[in-house]
Amino acid sequence: MSLRRVVVTGLGAITPLGNTAPTYWEGLQAGVSGAAPITRFDASKFKTRFACEVKNYNPDTYFPTKEGRKMDIFTQFALIAADEAIKDARLDEEGVDKDRVGVIWGSGIGGLTSLQAECIAFANGDGTPRFNPFFIPKMIADSASGNISIRHKFRGPNFVTTSACASSSDSIISAFNYIRLNMADVVVTGGSEAAITESGVGGFNALKAMSERNDAPELASRPYDKERDGFVLGEGAASLILEEYEHAKARGAKIYAELIGGGMSADAYHITAPDPEGNGVVLVMQNALRDAGISPAEVDYINTHGTSTPLGDGAEVKAIQKVFGEDAYNLNISSTKSMTGHLLGGAGAIEAVACIMAMQHNIVPPTINHFTDDPELDPKLNFTFNKAQAREVNVAMSNTFGFGGHNTSVIFRKLRD
Repeated sequence: MSLRRVVVTGLGAITPLGNTAPTYWEGLQAGVSGAAPITRFDASKFKTRFACEVKNYNPDTYFPTKEGRKMDIFTQFALIAADEAIKDARLDEEGVDKDRVGVIWGSGIGGLTSLQAECIAFANGDGTPRFNPFFIPKMIADSASGNISIRHKFRGPNFVTTSACASSSDSIISAFNYIRLNMADVVVTGGSEAAITESGVGGFNALKAMSERNDAPELASRPYDKERDGFVLGEGAASLILEEYEHAKARGAKIYAELIGGGMSADAYHITAPDPEGNGVVLVMQNALRDAGISPAEVDYINTHGTSTPLGDGAEVKAIQKVFGEDAYNLNISSTKSMTGHLLGGAGAIEAVACIMAMQHNIVPPTINHFTDDPELDPKLNFTFNKAQAREVNVAMSNTFGFGGHNTSVIFRKLRD
């Protein structure tokens, strides 16, 4: 059985750097930090008092007030990004068979804002169970894919993947496979997260996973820097429209790139810490390259997981050098989390968009906030520090890894007829 080719025909995003895909890309190119003091709640007593929030966000701009109140903010973000991508791909036009259009989304946590609010309200009450009738639909992670399909009447495969910070990359691979295996012609995919809440920030602080550089939030996310001290929490969403190649050609769709491979693996090591030797990361990149049918020498750019944690960044670099060997010195490597923060389950989606935009414009977005070389990292590697770099980008890989040891890599290539 021959596998069908899969291309990207639409993009959408709402991020800490911009509330559309083009403005997000502008922020990446410019090396802008999305980090600032938290406004969503009073964080004055928290160890970390800053995050990468979506700026100037008002749900009433996007939804009628009654409709917005029925959705958690992570679902609102999902709909905004998906709507942009669907419009970009012209999926709502006549002639698209909506029975063959699926929605496969990713979120690591889902409706944390709604869950926290309802639990606090109950705890502060007299024990009488008074809950919002929309509590469960707002809280469950699959409300994102469900709302997108309802809004656009897409009746194909519909579900949400949850694998911590690898969630939306796993959703992209799932969508890829459903199309390759002729179970759908088009899939709206991507991921969203909105965990900048008391419980989200407090929980990650308790794990000692986040930066506490409160005096300079914009400088806090510094992947591959010797002084990195943890990740910065982000929020938002991104969406990609994946489509079978011949189907896209037949309707005259704009094609951004081809998705040529994906790999998955497990560290099988620890529930939160990465394997310090990067063995699972080696395996996932090898699996992705094998699936794509390309050699390491053909990859131009890796958008790394690069969260700015002391252990994680080093393990990923070790793995890249094991997989790519001498070809690692010809790569551009960068972590866009230095600008967006870490969107958890939404990270893979916004970083896939960054890879596609890098190929579109032949510009590699930077790893900002580099001040001190880490002597444990090979200085001959090109981490694209501080400024975007122009280069021909024909093939780009995106890595995402999650608590639980989940590893995922996806590979995009400029379209070849």
